[in-house]
Amino acid sequence: MESERRCRSWGFYWFGFYLSLLLFFGERALAELRYSVPEEVKEGTVVGNVAKDLGLDKSSLIDRRFRVVSGSADAFFEVNPDNGALQVHKKIDREELCQGSGACLMELKILVENPLEIHYVVVEITDVNDHSPSFSEKQQTFEIAEHSSPGTRFQLHAARDPDAGINSIRTYTLTGNDHFEIDISQSDEDKIPFLVLKKSLDREKNTKHSLFVTAVDGGKPQRSGSLNVSIIVLDSNDNRPMFSQDTYQIEIYENVPVGTTVTRVNAMDPDEGANGEIEYSLSKSLARKVYEIFELDRLSGQIKLKGGLDFEESEIYKLEVEASDKGTPPLTSRCRVIIKIKDVNDNPPEIEITSLSNTVSENSKPGTVISLISVTDKDSGVNGKIISSIANDVPLELKPSYKENTYSVVTKEFLDREKVSHYEITIKATDCGEPPLSTVKTFDIQISDVNDNSPHFDENRLQFYLVENNLAGASIFSVSATDNDVNENAAVSYHIVRAGSENDVTSFLNINSENGLISALKSFDFETLKTFQFQVVATDSGTPSLSSNVTVNVFILDQNDNAPVILYPVSSNGSAEGVEEIPRNVNAGHLVTKVRAYDADIGYNGWLLFSLQQVTDHSLFGLDRYTGQIRTLRSFTETDEAEHKLVIMVKDNGNVSLSATATVIVKLVEPKEAFAASDVKSSAKDDEGNDVTFYLMITLGSVSVLFLISIIVLIAMQCSKTTDCASKYLQDTNYDGTLCHSIQYRSGDKRYMLVGPRMSIGSTIVPGSHANTLVLPDRRRASGESGYNI
Repeated sequence: MESERRCRSWGFYWFGFYLSLLLFFGERALAELRYSVPEEVKEGTVVGNVAKDLGLDKSSLIDRRFRVVSGSADAFFEVNPDNGALQVHKKIDREELCQGSGACLMELKILVENPLEIHYVVVEITDVNDHSPSFSEKQQTFEIAEHSSPGTRFQLHAARDPDAGINSIRTYTLTGNDHFEIDISQSDEDKIPFLVLKKSLDREKNTKHSLFVTAVDGGKPQRSGSLNVSIIVLDSNDNRPMFSQDTYQIEIYENVPVGTTVTRVNAMDPDEGANGEIEYSLSKSLARKVYEIFELDRLSGQIKLKGGLDFEESEIYKLEVEASDKGTPPLTSRCRVIIKIKDVNDNPPEIEITSLSNTVSENSKPGTVISLISVTDKDSGVNGKIISSIANDVPLELKPSYKENTYSVVTKEFLDREKVSHYEITIKATDCGEPPLSTVKTFDIQISDVNDNSPHFDENRLQFYLVENNLAGASIFSVSATDNDVNENAAVSYHIVRAGSENDVTSFLNINSENGLISALKSFDFETLKTFQFQVVATDSGTPSLSSNVTVNVFILDQNDNAPVILYPVSSNGSAEGVEEIPRNVNAGHLVTKVRAYDADIGYNGWLLFSLQQVTDHSLFGLDRYTGQIRTLRSFTETDEAEHKLVIMVKDNGNVSLSATATVIVKLVEPKEAFAASDVKSSAKDDEGNDVTFYLMITLGSVSVLFLISIIVLIAMQCSKTTDCASKYLQDTNYDGTLCHSIQYRSGDKRYMLVGPRMSIGSTIVPGSHANTLVLPDRRRASGESGYNI
């Protein structure tokens, strides 16, 4: 603050100095500009270009010391000497600078030198809606009497909004209700809200009303503030006391002691305060004897015995009770109390039980006698008449005897020890007095067991899974049965039902008769036996014994205990070895052979994968890991060896994988030898037709079709006598490199061979022949014949 005052004093000093200079030289120039800028704008916001509006040369502003010299106002504005713009120096809050809704103006003085000039700039700070209406207090409470007339007005707290103009408070709203509405009174620039009662209040229905008054300004978007209004309804004495009953009827015995509360009358007054306070009193017109026997508590309404009762003297008393509130004037109501005196029954019945036995068998027939009951009562007349019964829910009943108040306890249905093993029998005897007196006596009986329940398995069929190659003699699983009987009747033993046939699997099973633990006497093989079934019988030790059986299904689970078996190649001595001859001129992708294998296991244990373990040249041959096909990876060169050894390992996918190996010797031969070898192999394969797969049948069919097409083409060529040897044959996409059929024909001075889809190619392929036609050395040029051989 001190530094700010010092700056201001220096500012005034310099301003006075320049003003005196201006007056001394007599070169005073005056001009006034007006701008407007909203409050809360960012620092650096341009208000207007003073230099441009005054016609000053922008290039000379720095030399002429163009600046603001208007006292403290320079804290909010500054001029840019580079372009002559008037800018906001710091954030402006209109509500701090100017009070009220009038125009907020700030006068600035702009000074330039050489020559010295002063220009006046007026900046109007326009309002933005940056304040919400607010109440000085968040809560306002009114106490209004319930008899207040509609139209009564109550002034509410007025809200305040620092914003001006349209951004100031425009209206007040009230939450919806049935009793109040809001009215606004204009006072100068302020709006005063009033709460107006439009419907009478009833404190007995609602003692308090909670309202919300909202002040809303006119900005966009609108802002608002809320006031919580609580209305407390004051009471007036407009309700008289009301008894809960017009007539109270009470019956009491003649032997009740003095001081006993006979009854309590109760009246309610919905008013509050003194208007709702009630006092009780006995009517002044009652007989004197009533005041001697009964007394009334004036605050609680309790009626107590003041003297002794005598049924023989009076059987009934009638009292008049008044209830009065403390309002002005007090309101009063009356009720009647009728008290009946009853004779006393003061001797309860007595029960005597004679038990024959405390144990009964569960197979006892209905009507079996358990015990004898006799009941007596010292009272006489109606008070001595007794009603006896079994109080709890048991399968027993009382059977009356020829003598009064004598009974037999007998069974009324068959008993089941497994459901309830013992019963607690409660005998209740009640006399017919007023009020009746009762006596209760209890005794127990135990239910003895008979063997009436067979052993029970949880399921009719049991399923067990056993991994093959189990240890002989070891336990593999167990069965269990339960018997609801007890003792020896519940002792269960087990045995296996054996068929006695030659292939009976149960001969290799043993069961522990006491605990049902089953063990195998041999190791099972999944490949030999995959599942079997047998029955187990559970027998109890009762007399006679009872039994039940269960069917047990056993599923053998596979283990990886079988190594792959090589089916091809197989030599004459049984070893997995074979020799394959292929032409030296085959292309990349040529099918050399296919290794076939078999695994007796199933699932992953029988899923086979092929891999090359040993090969003389890795760049020549490739093996498909899933099918076992061996194909060439590139064409052979003159430097490649004539014989190659391939060792293929076949491995299954068991947890501990097993494997087998096959050896394939690949020999490279000249094309003529390959054709001859292929013909020999084709004839040999015809003899082994029973082992040819479905894929071979498809190949043979394709060869036959191609053969017919070749015949038709040859006939057409002979007819046309053309010398154009570029025959258009269909390309066979299923070619896999094994020789099946070939057709030779001559055209001009060249000899051609039509190759089937399974032929090992060893000669030159003619361009444009789609890889189906080979050019062969001309062995029949001298004869000049053309033909074909199959």
